[in-house]
Amino acid sequence: MVEIPKSHPRYWSLYYREKIIEGMEKGMTAKAGLIAHGRGEAFDYLIGEKTIEPAERAMRAAVAKLILAKHPVISVNGNVAALVPKETIELAKALNAKLEINLFYRTEERVRAIAEELRKHGAEELLGINPTKRIPGLEHERGKVDEEGIWKADVVVVPLEDGDRTEALVRMGKFVITVDLNPLSRSARMADITIVDNIVRAYPRMTELAREMKDYSREELLAILEEYDNGKTLSDVLAHIRDRLTKLAGEGVWRRKEL
Repeated sequence: MVEIPKSHPRYWSLYYREKIIEGMEKGMTAKAGLIAHGRGEAFDYLIGEKTIEPAERAMRAAVAKLILAKHPVISVNGNVAALVPKETIELAKALNAKLEINLFYRTEERVRAIAEELRKHGAEELLGINPTKRIPGLEHERGKVDEEGIWKADVVVVPLEDGDRTEALVRMGKFVITVDLNPLSRSARMADITIVDNIVRAYPRMTELAREMKDYSREELLAILEEYDNGKTLSDVLAHIRDRLTKLAGEGVWRRKEL
């Protein structure tokens, strides 16, 4: 990785950009993953590069659903493996969820590289290495899933995911949770719960919530889910972006030192 001085005002943004590049050099991240990361980075600017209340609300609902799930599965793609390998494993352990490697641009080389990275950070059981099932309606490699993983799951976390696979999983009857910085994406709109936040912030926070909420009663968890409305959450994210930009414009702060 390129050495970035911690005094740089964009240190963390540049650091994770380098992690994505490193992921590509390791064979985990597809070239298209770099484009996707840049698009997400732009939306992160818009929300203020912080976890906002609608995201916190969505995370609580997501964790409640995952604790209640019988067969929860967390999907891992190249960007996830590059950005949050350790955090993904910690989240899976906190939720007693399985990990499945599931790729849009699937090659056996990429699968092996991601598996190696996850094992390096402590992963034990990894699904998706030799998938035997296919998501109905999704052609070619991207539709392959593990019989003991996503195929069997009742709740699936699909972070940084493409919209048609999210939609196909919903059609299969899966409860789908996504982490997506773009509140307008098809994934965001098709998922049952959408966490509009940067995954580098979301996964550690979800792990904290999982540890906090594991002793909640079933009734308490169901109440959290009953109150949750994904459409309202997405609307609230868009309102946050609108209000933030309106405030900045109204105050005349379009100056480098204040942005």
